[in-house]
Amino acid sequence: MKKILVSSLLLITTFLKAQTNSAEIFIELKKLNVLGSVLYIAAHPDDENNTLLPYLAKEKLYRTAYLSLTRGDGGQNLIGDEQGIELGMIRTQELLAARRIDGGEQYFTNAYEFGYSKTAEETLNKWNRLQLLYEIVWNIRKFQPDIIINRFPQDGRAGHGHHAASAILAQEAFIAAADITKFPEQFTLGVQPWQAKRLLWNTFNFGNNNTTNNNQLKLEVGNYNPLLGLSYGEVGGIARTMHKSQGEGRPKRKGNITEYFAYVNGDSATTDIMNRVNTTWSRLEGTSIIQQKINEVIAEYNFANPQSSVSKLVTIYNLLSNYPTKNNWVTLKIKEIENLIIKCSGLFIEATSSEEAVVQGQKATFNFFSNNRSDSNIKLSKISFSISNNNTFDSVINLQLLKNSNYSFSKECIIPLTQPVTQPYWLTKPILKNMFHPSNQAMLGEAENSPLYIAKFFLNIDGTDFTLNVPIQFKMVHPVRGEIYEPLIIVPPITVNLTPNNILLHIQQNKKIVNSKNIQLQVTSNINALKTSVTISLHQANNIVYAKDTILDLKNAESYAFNIAISNLKNYTFNEVITPSVQINYQTKEQQYTQDLKNISYEHIPNLHYFFTNETKFINEKIITKPLKVGYINGAGDKVAEAIEQMGYIVTQLTEKDLNIETLKQYNAIVIGIRAYNIHEYLTDKNNVLNAFVKNGGNLIVQYIKSNSIGTKAIQSGPYSFTVNSRSRITEEDAKVKFLLPNHTVLNYPNKISSADFENWVQERSTYQAEKFDSNFECILGMNDTGEKETNSSLLIAKYGKGNYVYCSLALFRQLPAGIAGSYKLLANMLELEKH
Repeated sequence: MKKILVSSLLLITTFLKAQTNSAEIFIELKKLNVLGSVLYIAAHPDDENNTLLPYLAKEKLYRTAYLSLTRGDGGQNLIGDEQGIELGMIRTQELLAARRIDGGEQYFTNAYEFGYSKTAEETLNKWNRLQLLYEIVWNIRKFQPDIIINRFPQDGRAGHGHHAASAILAQEAFIAAADITKFPEQFTLGVQPWQAKRLLWNTFNFGNNNTTNNNQLKLEVGNYNPLLGLSYGEVGGIARTMHKSQGEGRPKRKGNITEYFAYVNGDSATTDIMNRVNTTWSRLEGTSIIQQKINEVIAEYNFANPQSSVSKLVTIYNLLSNYPTKNNWVTLKIKEIENLIIKCSGLFIEATSSEEAVVQGQKATFNFFSNNRSDSNIKLSKISFSISNNNTFDSVINLQLLKNSNYSFSKECIIPLTQPVTQPYWLTKPILKNMFHPSNQAMLGEAENSPLYIAKFFLNIDGTDFTLNVPIQFKMVHPVRGEIYEPLIIVPPITVNLTPNNILLHIQQNKKIVNSKNIQLQVTSNINALKTSVTISLHQANNIVYAKDTILDLKNAESYAFNIAISNLKNYTFNEVITPSVQINYQTKEQQYTQDLKNISYEHIPNLHYFFTNETKFINEKIITKPLKVGYINGAGDKVAEAIEQMGYIVTQLTEKDLNIETLKQYNAIVIGIRAYNIHEYLTDKNNVLNAFVKNGGNLIVQYIKSNSIGTKAIQSGPYSFTVNSRSRITEEDAKVKFLLPNHTVLNYPNKISSADFENWVQERSTYQAEKFDSNFECILGMNDTGEKETNSSLLIAKYGKGNYVYCSLALFRQLPAGIAGSYKLLANMLELEKH
């Protein structure tokens, strides 16, 4: 009996676990004979070519990966109100979901997506260019691609500064990765210089921007794969549709699809992207016997009985494990063979928790299960897992796994109090200069955290010992979705929430200050602990501005709220944010907790969690409002309605059924959320009703519209015509703002607007501005990015009947949550535009 210890993750971790079918196993068997790799590089989630990637991974069977410089943090969200790092977390998982479909791998750099950029120069000034080059070089050296493909060119045809920057950096990294003088410190971390054969640009035809031509290298990628029952256009459509936060649902394309490639650097290619690249086992000396054995397995594969391939796969595994030189291909193929042995045998193994979150210092129960669903000769000798360096649990089993017989047991342990809470690795430190700075540099390039705990299943299969590393996951049966697996996380005994994020100190209605002046601190318990001594406190920097001692009977999943009047704060200033802290006596020690847990849940991706410290910001400017009734129609997701309520307005959420003349009579103003017209077709259908509301004296404020159609229908908004231009944006958040109509009501009543109200804006001034607009519109503001002509359509107002129609592409949806006082004042003025 030959004993081999394997340390690798053999089971794919997904939130939906499924056994590989026989056709998919056959594709993976054929892939054993292919030793070629492709790295695709671009800037964002959704930049990748979703038809090309599955063609490369599932037709050509190359190892295929997408390196996205960013996680898409700065975009807009079509499915919820998450922005910034939360949106980046969602889009990370959407990319991983797409890769599970198209067969590729996913990697990232630490660049933060700071928003739309018009030039590569601006982008590279905002990012740490040298650090990004280091990270791309690292990914190339680690992945060792035979060829690299850029999605974009290095000039304005890229359509986005981030796009062009990704191409510029990719070319620099293509050269630097092979240079032993560039970033030599990486060589101590397990990588070596790497020269890819060539760098290509995957040219495109987007709208009016056609960069393809017949002199370029062409590939037909629309092939139909009978083993998948899909063409690669269909696979690409399914994968692309996973980008749901961007509204990227796509058709399953059929028929011929041609991809074009232009030469950028390295060796030229004339007939195929892999010209003069050896993608067979002959690239490794002395492996002819391995290729021969693999060919035999493929030739003899029995679709009805994959188990019959196990013995020969074990033989190949032993041969390759004894290969004298370990390199990327040997290591990768050993892992592929391990996976195929498990899949062909029909072996199902899992390690689970019945709780999604385990608590520091508390008991946790883990469940272990196996089922050998074939006649394969498999023995389970031991199961082992560690929850800390000094805390390992071993269970000796010594059990022959009989066909289709379940074996399970459970183990209880105590999670160490010192075990860190679960945090996405790139969020362990603050963002600085539009770059993440993770604490664990060993994770560089990885898409997500490694599993929290790993269970080791010690097996003997057909005379060879294997160790399967299986992540411990949360498992549940959902009443609608059925059986689901989610990542296991660690949480503290308590979490601390502080609201509101912004306090408007001087809301004036009828010459009186009417806003609430309370801060609410909420403690949520994850433990049961009677008569617990608790100290709650509020801080500004190192200064304690409020403290209170109390005794609480803490109960799991219950929350305890404390309303704190601002008048009770001591020695505080309006210029610094307030942060919370709670100290409890826990397990005989005083423990301090400052963070809240944010949970994000969508059905198409795993549950997401991260910890953060709440901050309350004081807005000390006077904002004059009236107690008006405002209707709000949600769009793609924003927090504008909440900001309107903070100003003392009475806000009602409206839906399609409310859009009738009689119901709308009660409202002074209606605000339509961002991209709402691109989501709700009924807004176009009800345009006459909304126009009647304006004509009768209402104010209709429409936040930005992304495009001029919804599906095949042209969008109609307002009584006068205009279109939007997706390229018309002011991306410099500090761009100078000119008052084109300084005496207009919106700049003077009830709040006087000055240039100071446009200071400290975040990310951008305006997006998706209007063009080709009717002469009835008044242009209120002028602004431009550096070196560009002034635009005048970020804020358009048209009188109609007794009321006003407003198209506002100003990025108020970003400024209001950021606590920019001027954005509150300007919005109040829009809501209170005079009747005519």
